[in-house]
Amino acid sequence: MELDQNLATFKAPDQLKASILMEALPYIRAYQGARVVIKYGGHAMVDPELQKALALDVALLKFVGVNPVVVHGGGPQIDELLKKLNLNFQFVEGFRYTDEPILDAARMVLGGRIGKDIASRLGLAGAQALALTGQDGFLLKATRKKLPQASGAELDIGLVGEPAGVNAELLTRLIAIGVIPVISPVGLDENGQAYNINADSAAAAVAVALKASRLLLLTDVPGVLDEKKNLIHSLPVSRIQDLREAGVISGGMLPKLAACLTALEGGSQGAAIIDGRVPHAVLLELLTDRGSGTEVVLG
Repeated sequence: MELDQNLATFKAPDQLKASILMEALPYIRAYQGARVVIKYGGHAMVDPELQKALALDVALLKFVGVNPVVVHGGGPQIDELLKKLNLNFQFVEGFRYTDEPILDAARMVLGGRIGKDIASRLGLAGAQALALTGQDGFLLKATRKKLPQASGAELDIGLVGEPAGVNAELLTRLIAIGVIPVISPVGLDENGQAYNINADSAAAAVAVALKASRLLLLTDVPGVLDEKKNLIHSLPVSRIQDLREAGVISGGMLPKLAACLTALEGGSQGAAIIDGRVPHAVLLELLTDRGSGTEVVLG
């Protein structure tokens, strides 16, 4: 299998190989049987080598007794299809205004293409994976998201949803038979209306529902940076508001930090924002002493 072939080409000296394995051993022991939710997004989704590295990471975790669950986004790929279809789109306060044609395009990209491709790469790495959308088995329940305004009114952004529940029983059954769930963030409300959900929010909801030990969010930056652009290795939740008011963190980092907070408050033991541009960032975060990216902690 592909994983075996990659390991066979690893040419490090024997003692270095042994030291790497010994460093990973306590972490492998600690994560035995644990559930880890990985939000897959950013450059790691479009670079072929990074795609392969992520698949190998997830497969290896499964082989050593960890239970990974992948939740993926696909914003750039959705943009690409919308342009090909000549569908105009706009963003409102960071959210894509979503009507029925745009939602249809998003579902085609997320569930019909990206999810299947991720599951296929995991299969090539020797793992069993199943691509699902949040619509399958009412996996992700959603409510319509509206943006509060300073005037007290709410701004309608179309068919954009936020998580309102997760079918944890379905995911638990899949995990129990050795399957890695690969989830597209499209959910349904109680009337069967579909909504596009922010992938960070969806991943956090899945982590809480599964009582996951860790939530890992892959992005295109090293992690959360301080005023001097240095990486913050450990970020207490109590510091986030100060950094936001100082303008140090903004934009797309805010929903990621909100997702980390949701997971931590929901019972996850840890949440981290890591650089998906670094090959094997997931393994570096979970199975090494130094870790990778920014660990968000309560306090």
